[in-house]
Amino acid sequence: MELRQLEYFLAVAEESHFTRAARRMHVAQSGLSASIRALEVELGAPLFLRTTRQVELTQAGRALLPEARRALASISAAKDAVAAVQGLLRGTLSVGSLQCLHVVHLPAVLARFHELHPAVELRMRQSGNADLVEEVRAGRLDLAFVTRQPKIADDLRVSTLASEPLVLACAPESPFAGRESVALEDLAGQSFVDFNPDWGTRDQVDRTLAAAGIDRHVAVEVNDVHSLLDFVIFGLGVALVPQSFALKTDRAHFVGLRGNVPGAETVVVTTHAVGAAASVLLEMTLEAKSGRLLSAG
Repeated sequence: MELRQLEYFLAVAEESHFTRAARRMHVAQSGLSASIRALEVELGAPLFLRTTRQVELTQAGRALLPEARRALASISAAKDAVAAVQGLLRGTLSVGSLQCLHVVHLPAVLARFHELHPAVELRMRQSGNADLVEEVRAGRLDLAFVTRQPKIADDLRVSTLASEPLVLACAPESPFAGRESVALEDLAGQSFVDFNPDWGTRDQVDRTLAAAGIDRHVAVEVNDVHSLLDFVIFGLGVALVPQSFALKTDRAHFVGLRGNVPGAETVVVTTHAVGAAASVLLEMTLEAKSGRLLSAG
């Protein structure tokens, strides 16, 4: 099995079309098709269902796809490692993040990275927790900033970025606003404002309240912090949010939680074969979190 064959296979799988894949790889379609057929012969199974309009992966093709991505990612990481020894970072760095990453200012970190390593092409994607983690596993992202999940696959590496308490956000007129602290049990029957499922800290809040036996009603679902806080301020519901959200507004009230309530933990997920550029960005992010990076620039 040759590296070129895997590259051609991945191109056809992603384009669902031999002609577009050949154009993407800058090769003749006949050559690409011949390479795919040779790969199928070697593996002893067809990888694609070919029709006049579309190309679909067979069961064997679907099994090969994540392994091909991982293999190509490992080759890319090897090339990056050699380049890094020579003092040069290059290639493409694909980064994923939750939309409202509150523990570090990612645009500033990425700008600094680009300033120091202009030969690396940066790509950025925002999505929910599960989607970002799967993108890293599939090799489409080099690293992703997510909220820690109760179980992450063994083939992924997890680095803790920050942990902070959850607090209750409520309107100034809320009966909770004047309290020093609130127990989770006090929130039974309340309407909640929260992120869309799998977005931000939504997964963790769902688990935390379920563990406390609270069957909550989410009245408003949003996909950004400022909208969430606005709905809370106008009394459409309360919210459980990371403590740092209090820095975003002085119009909502933020009340501590009593008891053993898990904190909100932000982590960076990568594969174990971390490329040189991803390793540098991770190090810069940790430095930015500690305040060393941006103050040094």
